[in-house]
Amino acid sequence: MKAHDALFIAGGWHPATTGDTIEVVNPADEQVIATVPAGGAAEVDPAARAARAAFPGWAASAPAERAALLTALRDQLAARAGEIAETVTAELGAPSVFAQKVHAALPVAITGSYAELAASYPFEERVGNSTVLHEPVGVVAAITPWNYPLHQITAKVVPALAAGCTVVLKPAEDTPLVAQLFAECVEAAGLPAGVFNLVTGLGPVAGQALAEHPGTDLVSFTGSTAVGRKIAAMAGAAVKPVALELGGKSANVILPSADLAKAVAVGVGNVMANSGQTCSAWTRMLVHTDYYEEAVALAAQAAAKYATPERMGPLVSARQRERVRGYIERGLAEGARLVAGGAESPSYAPAGYYVQPTVFADVTPEMAIAQEEIFGPVLSLIRYRDEEEALEIANGTVYGLAGAVWAGEEAEAAAFARRMETGQVDINGGRFNPLAPFGGYKQSGIGRELGAYGLAEYLHTKSLQF
Repeated sequence: MKAHDALFIAGGWHPATTGDTIEVVNPADEQVIATVPAGGAAEVDPAARAARAAFPGWAASAPAERAALLTALRDQLAARAGEIAETVTAELGAPSVFAQKVHAALPVAITGSYAELAASYPFEERVGNSTVLHEPVGVVAAITPWNYPLHQITAKVVPALAAGCTVVLKPAEDTPLVAQLFAECVEAAGLPAGVFNLVTGLGPVAGQALAEHPGTDLVSFTGSTAVGRKIAAMAGAAVKPVALELGGKSANVILPSADLAKAVAVGVGNVMANSGQTCSAWTRMLVHTDYYEEAVALAAQAAAKYATPERMGPLVSARQRERVRGYIERGLAEGARLVAGGAESPSYAPAGYYVQPTVFADVTPEMAIAQEEIFGPVLSLIRYRDEEEALEIANGTVYGLAGAVWAGEEAEAAAFARRMETGQVDINGGRFNPLAPFGGYKQSGIGRELGAYGLAEYLHTKSLQF
């Protein structure tokens, strides 16, 4: 068992003042693979002070200088992509191929995109008789989740650095090892001391201390809506801005003119990816009543293909596994028809926190499995009679993070998508764009990540009138 026994503060690795540690468990075999410090307020404070001390110099640095350092960071991440993938597989349970293609490759692309943006972003512009300055907010408290551990780090830390902010990162306690690897890449890339700081610890302890710390100027949090409310309340008490990327219950609307087989296959794959631990997953599949039973059969067949450890890994923890199993049992109790999977442990995985790829039919919009975020490989198929009912069902949740629409013609799908109350919609399987804004409506969050929109979250505006 490897011990990762230090925190990255002020450009160096320092032991925690407390002897408390967090055990990191491999969810595929339930074995402890490492320990990290369980930092608290005593560790957050020097990290915040280091970030504050580094802020004036970093904020005053030329955008081209920041761009060059972020390019060096991208190169470090690319050079260690294999190690990153192995680390995410070990602590999250992601299958090796998915870890390589998504968990390791996407952060490299995002970091590279912000290296380019840092050099080209209009930090100053002329508006009439005013010069408008876009200035860094200050010290950013970044609190990240475990489901896409490195992607979420880069989606917060890198744009904040590109904007001229300094950062204190508190990663999820389930997946802290890749965060330490990221800190090593920051160090190797040559970023100035204190510009980036890492404190591992528990959310209610280190996370709360960071959100409440008077030395931080903005809190960027990704996680559950319930915790997001608490973060917003803490920040609000200090009149501190927040960027929140929270839960989702996204609808995959298959219109009658769509290629049903393709729409169902892609939709099932979307839900099963990352073992269903994706906030933007299309967990509600809406199908016209005339094609409903055909879609149910196709979905059951598609889900069965994911019932192997190579295609779908375990959930991150025993706690998460029990949560997902509870929702499967609740779906059955509410009268939904189980057509694939179930709450029992899969036969192909005698150990680990695995849950079967599960599909429910005869789901009605008011059921818990159609309203609440499960965060596991569970798909609900809901029938609709006409387009207006489909829209009502799609918009009928407290969330609004993502979605999909399928139709014979792109224009038909786009017309429906424009009426959806959600932050992003994929049209006929449109691919992910790391430069497009990512974020939600309603209780799915506040603000946007990725691209120029993500960088703008970390900027204040100032007007000079002439």
